[in-house]
Amino acid sequence: MSERPVVAVVVFPGSNDDRDAAWALGAVGAEPALVWHEEPELPLETGAVVLPGGFSYGDYLRTGAIASLSPAMDAVRRFAKDGGPVLGICNGFQILCESRLLPGVLRPNRQLEFVCRDARVNVENADTIFTRRCAPGQELVIPIKHGEGAWFADQGTFVQLAARGQIVLRYLEDVNGSLGNVAGVINETGNVMGLMPHPEHAVDPLLGSADGGLLLAALVDAAAAHALALA
Repeated sequence: MSERPVVAVVVFPGSNDDRDAAWALGAVGAEPALVWHEEPELPLETGAVVLPGGFSYGDYLRTGAIASLSPAMDAVRRFAKDGGPVLGICNGFQILCESRLLPGVLRPNRQLEFVCRDARVNVENADTIFTRRCAPGQELVIPIKHGEGAWFADQGTFVQLAARGQIVLRYLEDVNGSLGNVAGVINETGNVMGLMPHPEHAVDPLLGSADGGLLLAALVDAAAAHALALA
């Protein structure tokens, strides 16, 4: 058995960043395990879960809506309920919102166009299991590529999330019309996070930035701690 913590990467029909996520997780110390969406259980030794980017089920109905009903998501819900770390990237963020594991919804970009570019984001809360390798207020450069990435919630929810430190990442400029320039949020218990930027595409300076590696490495730390707690 590998001494690396196992991070399950759930693969849906239409996922196209699953292999990229698996490679990036391996690069920062994880043992990635691809899990098909029809699987009713996660690997027994799973320490964390990643829901990757892509276009699950062709984004029919609503982005992430059909994927949220898959058997694997039932397993992810149980894993999250037991305190397991779960990270949703782009389409994975959309799936987490549709699954009610995270607050808010992701709407079409303000410009009604697909946006693909590097984005500068600010670490609003460094005291989470996903951002512990970052400093408060640190600026990260992580690419985005989405057509429906504008996070939205009612004003009361938005104010409560900000007050509780659940807004973890904010864009430093308006890239898609997201309320409050929100780029990433976390659940109230602090073990489920979603973000629209793609950290798996920012783990090597040769690609322009290695800032995403800070988030993924922190996830691997959390995976190791969770697995150890269950041992």
